[in-house]
Amino acid sequence: MNEDNFNMEIRKFLKKVGITSQREITNAVTKAIESGDLTGSETLFAKVKLEINEINLELDIDGDIALD
Repeated sequence: MNEDNFNMEIRKFLKKVGITSQREITNAVTKAIESGDLTGSETLFAKVKLEINEINLELDIDGDIALD
């Protein structure tokens, strides 16, 4: 295994996950505020599930996102 390449591939994947997640969360929160479903002062509970079947990895990551 090429450690440098492996680390670079992990970073590329995580960058893609981070950018995509941020965009989708932002869009969903904006729409929810515009529709009145959220006021903009809530704290949202978020959960992400990471799965890599080939190595039997299942990991849940959760946390809060404060809007105010």
